[in-house]
Amino acid sequence: MNSQLDTALCEKYPKIFVNRHGNVETTAMCWGFECGDGWYDLIDTLCGEIQHHLDRNASKDTKQFVAVQIKEKFGTLRFYGDGGDDRIRSFIWFAESFSGKICEQCGSPGKIRRGGYIHTACDAHARPAESYSDEDEDIESTD
Repeated sequence: MNSQLDTALCEKYPKIFVNRHGNVETTAMCWGFECGDGWYDLIDTLCGEIQHHLDRNASKDTKQFVAVQIKEKFGTLRFYGDGGDDRIRSFIWFAESFSGKICEQCGSPGKIRRGGYIHTACDAHARPAESYSDEDEDIESTD
């Protein structure tokens, strides 16, 4: 993710990204957001929901969620952190699942592509050999 978007997320959600420039021995956030700019809105919305939930439930025993690592892996978002509760984990699960439908480069509708490496891309950002997804593969009959 580019540095302007990185900075915007860290400034908007300082409690979640408190360790953004932390020590490599304690957090992988020191490497920044290891994904494309196209997932900015998804991450922004996810963090907004997380922080809103925490702020609304401040009197409860839910510990502040702090991001440990945010990256792309096997074509989808991975959002790791400490703290939170089951509701926050469900927000994260949804965002990670939904990222497989959003182009990591531009944020347009996309699909998981294979060919060299697995990633999520729109038609414009897919290479010709990667213009298919698992959904496009034919299943051979066994009769």
